[in-house]
Amino acid sequence: MTKASIEARGDLRLTRLTKTYGDFTAVDDLTLTIPKGSFFALLGPSGCGKTTTLRMIAGLEEPTAGSIHLGETDITTTKPYQRPINTVFQNYALFPHLTIFENIAFGLRRRGQKGVKEAVDKVLNLVELPHLAERKPTQLSGGQQQRIALARAIVNRPALLLLDEPLGALDLKLRRQMQIELKWIQKEVGLTFVHVTHDQEEAMTMADTIAVMNEGHIEQMGSPADLYDNPETAYVANFLGQSNLIKGTISGNDGDSLIVDLYGQKIALPKSRSHAIDNSTYAGIRPEKFRISLLNTQTRGNVLTGGHIEDVSYIGVSTQYQVEMPWGQELMVFEQNDDGVAPFKKGDAVNISWEPTFTFALRGDEDATAGSEVEPEVLDEE
Repeated sequence: MTKASIEARGDLRLTRLTKTYGDFTAVDDLTLTIPKGSFFALLGPSGCGKTTTLRMIAGLEEPTAGSIHLGETDITTTKPYQRPINTVFQNYALFPHLTIFENIAFGLRRRGQKGVKEAVDKVLNLVELPHLAERKPTQLSGGQQQRIALARAIVNRPALLLLDEPLGALDLKLRRQMQIELKWIQKEVGLTFVHVTHDQEEAMTMADTIAVMNEGHIEQMGSPADLYDNPETAYVANFLGQSNLIKGTISGNDGDSLIVDLYGQKIALPKSRSHAIDNSTYAGIRPEKFRISLLNTQTRGNVLTGGHIEDVSYIGVSTQYQVEMPWGQELMVFEQNDDGVAPFKKGDAVNISWEPTFTFALRGDEDATAGSEVEPEVLDEE
């Protein structure tokens, strides 16, 4: 390893990073800073540029333009093996002929580092698998192999750990368990984690900051709560969970609120959550923020009247209702099954109400379906 690669520490800075393949631009003039010690997620569908970005950070792809800095060190052209960066892949890439102990110790021994046993024992305890040290990878479950791959990466104390769809091969229950454990391990070791995923729930569960990518650029970046509660575009609103987007016109304001006309019915929304550029807008409300009530029932907050329940789906923790409004649009409503609300039937005439603060406003010239019809991830095609 070079001296620079050993000492490079600090924030990861990507400056005007671009990667083109002939006429196709995979990453388009990308600039962002990932703070040292943070858990950062690059989230997006297949082909959005997130994996290409990760490969440029790792040194596996050379940028067409732009630079990559780790702290004050420019690593744009540094060889992959000289960068203080490790990657955990979806397939784990463990050596089948070596024991778990030797898999983890491999990098330390190559560098002639002292205290190998102590270092390996420490990370084995961290991932709670010290009893498997003498087994071979084929004797471990997928979840155990994933933890060992993680232990092998963090034992080298890299400045940066890249996670490329690391939980993709696990079943749903184990994946959710590992999401929580990965987050805990990241806090314990204090390394910078950069996680590439197409799974919105995975990104929101683990990351401090998420960058939602779309066609080679960052559509929006922020905390999971920021992105979910206050999306700036229809793409983010639809890709990160589900949204009801209702076409409307901003007709006035009242202090910190805007008044919006939705097909003749007036609602209020916070000015701080408006991304409209003129009077034309889409009012956005998440399905779980809505409340249903029968017509002529007392309601508060924003109210839309004249709906009819078109479909009812019971999914355990909640019931999903599709409510057709007088202007022909079907709105999605999630009601918690907590005995607080009596179940409604198909055909019931209802109001929909919600707190004004839960509303966001998007530009009225956007495609309201953007992000909702994104193709499912096809791994290894990016």
